Amino acid sequence: MKITLIELYHVSVPLKKTFWPTWIPGYPQTHNRFTLIRLGTDEGIDGFSAGSAMGREREGLGDLLGGYLMGADPTDIDRVQGLLKQAGYLGWRNFWIEPACWDIIGKMKNKPVYELLGGSARAIPVYCSTGEMHEPERRVDEFLAMRERGFNTAKLRVKNARLEDDIRHISVVRKGVGSKMVLGVDANQGWLVTIVDRVPEWDLKRAKEFARACHDNRFDWLEEPLDSRDYDGNAALKRASKVKISGAELNYGWDEIKIMLEKDCFDVYQPDATFAGGIAQVMKVIEASKKKKRLYSPHTWTNGIGFYVNWNLVLADRDNKLPLEYPLEEPSWVPEYRDGIIEPIIPRDGVLAPFTRPGLGFEIDPSLLRKYGKRFFRLTETGLKIKVIREKGLKEALNLKKRKESQ
Repeated sequence: MKITLIELYHVSVPLKKTFWPTWIPGYPQTHNRFTLIRLGTDEGIDGFSAGSAMGREREGLGDLLGGYLMGADPTDIDRVQGLLKQAGYLGWRNFWIEPACWDIIGKMKNKPVYELLGGSARAIPVYCSTGEMHEPERRVDEFLAMRERGFNTAKLRVKNARLEDDIRHISVVRKGVGSKMVLGVDANQGWLVTIVDRVPEWDLKRAKEFARACHDNRFDWLEEPLDSRDYDGNAALKRASKVKISGAELNYGWDEIKIMLEKDCFDVYQPDATFAGGIAQVMKVIEASKKKKRLYSPHTWTNGIGFYVNWNLVLADRDNKLPLEYPLEEPSWVPEYRDGIIEPIIPRDGVLAPFTRPGLGFEIDPSLLRKYGKRFFRLTETGLKIKVIREKGLKEALNLKKRKESQ
């Protein structure tokens, strides 16, 4: 099997209400934007995946990918991983594309990807993962309402300038919610963004003090309280903390996370396969976490397709008993707009029923893709040949073809 078609789409789903993500404090998000890739094969099987986007920043990605992926065997995941890593040397983080190859393999074998990875269909509890920082009194009311809808676990965000305000925030929420819910908190310090609001970067001292407050207020975990590449700082915090420390959601795959495991940076590792190395590398993290007696629970705050990618990995991990992150911030970030061009993913009583469709499990709705998407790149084998001839000349193009075929 080989890849014979590459298509890329800009997808932009307008939100009904403006969303204010804590990871870009002060920034109003009015659309859910991502890049969609379709990989076609000579056997007529298509694979899809998606990468989060701010806008149209991947406008030139197709010209780069053509030479790497066209003609490649999508079932040779090691080779695909190597090609995407090579393409990444020129500035792009391209591992969000790798799941499209798993989508092809699953469809070819008529099995969900999680079964190919050794998993089985089972219901998964989810936790309500908020994305904005609301006043704590308001968040109490929201969490209690979520509890009535079946969510037993929830995560809030803190982004105050002063430590004492962050501590007050979690204290008020715990007091208001009482013992009715398991709570976690995300500091969003792992990859701090200050393009609008200038919020402070936490040091180890502040992180330790906040971790103590989390323990005192019976929070179950504290997420990304330090820079994600401050390996020594995260390891020191974990040693000192009585509350679980988690992170590694957007780190650069196995190359970085293996260092975190060696230094014992976290209690819970959270790589998102659309950022942190694709499905194959996250499987390495899962296995290594088990050997180290550490936990795995993926980041899923991207879009519906990204959610499916990480959902497959949780289903592949038969030992995983943790609830899966379920992004939800009403009325802005809700399933209809979060999932965009696929059927909305909606739990019942805080639990997601397993999917059994082959591949990654989702189906693109063509009418929604036409409504929200715009194809900006299409390349076939013939198109690539014409492109190379135009750029290199016929003689050099033939030489390149011979050299590649001889390998």
